[in-house]
Amino acid sequence: MDYDTGKIDDMVLALLWLTEHDNGRAWKGHDWDAMDRLFQKGYIYEPKNKAKSVEFTDEGAKRSEELFKRYFTR
Repeated sequence: MDYDTGKIDDMVLALLWLTEHDNGRAWKGHDWDAMDRLFQKGYIYEPKNKAKSVEFTDEGAKRSEELFKRYFTR
């Protein structure tokens, strides 16, 4: 299937906001390819570590919250 990875990345980033905790960390139970692309785009710090969560960059936290509000709030 041909799909738009940009849209997938936006949704993963928005869903990361749903699990945001400890001032800028989020549970990283999402597709590893999408997590790597978010890292390459500068939205999260290196996801390939032993931690169960990933840390947002400042830009990533802002974008994540914006996307979450756009797609998941009333």
